[in-house]
Amino acid sequence: MRDDDVNPGVPAPPRRQFLKYSGALGATAALSPALAACSAGPESTNDTGGGGSGKDRTLTAVIGYGNDGSWDPTQTASAFAMAANNHIYEGLLDTDPITREPYPALATAIPADPSATTWRFPLRSGATFHDGKPVTADDVVFVFDRILDPDTQTLAKGFFAPWLDSVRKVDARTVELVLKFPFPDGLSRLTLAKIMPRHVFSRPGAWDDAIKGLAVGSGPYRQTAHHPKSNTTFKAFAAYNGPRKPAFRKMNWLTIVDAAPRVAKISGTGAGAQIADNIPYANIPRLEQGGLKVAGGAGMNNLFLMFNTRHEPFDDVRVRQALHYAIDTEKMVRVALKGHGRPASSFLNEGNPGYRRARTVYDHDPDKAKALLRAAGVTDLKVEILAVNVSWIVDCLPTIKSSWDAIGVRTTLAPQETTAVFTKMDQKQDYQVVAAASNPNQFGRDADLIMHYNYGPGNLWMRYTRWAGHPVAQRLFKDMDRATREPDPAKKKAMIQDYIDVVAEQAVLYPVVHNELMTAWDPRELSGIRAQPYPGINVLQAKWT
Repeated sequence: MRDDDVNPGVPAPPRRQFLKYSGALGATAALSPALAACSAGPESTNDTGGGGSGKDRTLTAVIGYGNDGSWDPTQTASAFAMAANNHIYEGLLDTDPITREPYPALATAIPADPSATTWRFPLRSGATFHDGKPVTADDVVFVFDRILDPDTQTLAKGFFAPWLDSVRKVDARTVELVLKFPFPDGLSRLTLAKIMPRHVFSRPGAWDDAIKGLAVGSGPYRQTAHHPKSNTTFKAFAAYNGPRKPAFRKMNWLTIVDAAPRVAKISGTGAGAQIADNIPYANIPRLEQGGLKVAGGAGMNNLFLMFNTRHEPFDDVRVRQALHYAIDTEKMVRVALKGHGRPASSFLNEGNPGYRRARTVYDHDPDKAKALLRAAGVTDLKVEILAVNVSWIVDCLPTIKSSWDAIGVRTTLAPQETTAVFTKMDQKQDYQVVAAASNPNQFGRDADLIMHYNYGPGNLWMRYTRWAGHPVAQRLFKDMDRATREPDPAKKKAMIQDYIDVVAEQAVLYPVVHNELMTAWDPRELSGIRAQPYPGINVLQAKWT
C-alpha cells in the first residue's frame, strides 16, 4: 500500500491489485510454459470442469466478480481470486469463513500464548504442494520475506509489517515468528499469508505469472485450468492431509458479472450451477419459489463516497459533510436495497465487535446540508459522480442524485466499468467524487485491520483522495499506530472508536450504507453451505446432499 505523495520513489505495484474488483483489468491467460509444466498449473486451456455423475459430478458455482484480477496471494484483493485461493492455498493458520476464528492449517497448533512476542509453528507432517514437493520451513520464510521486504510493495505488507518483525527457520519443518510487540489479533491474520512454493515462485517472472493466474498451493483443491473472463476449474488434491478435506471431485467456477445471466444460470429447470453469490435482491422471491435457499451475510459491504480533496470545494470538510447529510439513506435502503441494508452509523458495520455509533452520523438532514454549503461559501455546485457499474451500486445512484439535486447541487451520474474508474485513479486523473463498493471483511473482521486497509500514510486509498498530507490525517495516522500497539483490549477498542470519530467527521472516504450480500444454492444438491458477508464462496465444509 502506498501514497506517492508521502513516499516518493516507492515503486508502484503492478496495475491495481489492491482493489476488490480488479478482475476487470483483463490479465492475460498466457502463463510461462515452463512454470505451468513443472508446477501443476493449468492442465488444459479447454477444460471446463465437466464430467462425472453422482458424488463424482462437478460442482458448478457462479461468482459475480471477475476472475481476471491478480491471483498473487500477497497482492490480490480480487473477490474471485481470494475466494479461490482459500481453496488452493493454506496459511500457517486459517480462519473460519464466518466466525473468522483461527484454526491450524499448515501449522499443527495455535500458539498457547497469543500475547507472546515469539510464536513457534511446527509444520504439518506430510504436507505437500500440488506438484508433489514437500512444504518446508524455507517456503514459509520465502513468503514472509516477500511480505516484509521494504523494497517490495504488497497489499499483505500493510497487514503484517506494523507488528511482525521477522520470520525465521528453526529447522526444516519449524518456523518462528518474532513480533515487535504483543499482538494477539495477528493470529487470525496469518490466513492472509498463503504459503507458496519457493521452488516455483522464486523463478524469474513467476510473480507476474501469479498475477495472471498461476496458482500452486498445498490446499485441498488444485487449479486445473484458468480462463480469464470465463471460468476457473479445480480438482480435489488427492495427497491433501489437512483439516478440511475436499468433498467435490471437481469444481468449475464461472465468472458472470452481469446479474441477469448469473441468476439464470442457477435458476429454472435447466439450471447449470448449484450455487451463486452476489444475488440481486429483486430476484430473491423467485429463486426461493423455485426451491433454492437464499441467505444473506451482513458485514462491512458498503457503498462509499470518496472525495478528491485537492479539487475545490471538496477540500472543505463542510462540503463533504453537506453531501453526506443530504442523502436520503433510508430511501436508499428501502428502494434500492429492498431492506437489505442499513444507513452507516460508523465506518464499521453495526455487527462488528469494535462498533460504536460515531460521534458524527449522517442522518438525512437537507436543511443542515444547505447550511453547511452556505457556511463554506459554496453556491451553484455542479458534481459529477464517477461510479462503478456494480449492479447494486447503480441501483443506489438515483437516490444520491435526487438527494443532491434537492439541495441545489446539480448532479451528473457517470457509472463506468470498475476498471475504467480505478484506471483514472491510478493515472491521477482529476475527479470530484467516486461512488464505489468495498468490503474489507474479505481480509478479516478486526477493526485495526479494516481501518488500516482504508486509511494510513502509505495507503492506496489515501493516494486516491490526496489527503494523506493533511494535518488532521497526520494526527489520525499517529493515533492509529498507537492503537495498534495498545496491549489492553478494552483500551485498544476505545482508541479505535475514538479515531473512527475523526474519520466520520472528516468524511474523506466514508460509507453511505452497509448492505447484505446474498448467496443462493440448491439445498437438494448441496449441504453445509454458509452465506458469507463478503464476496465469493467457501465450500471447504460443504458436500453433496
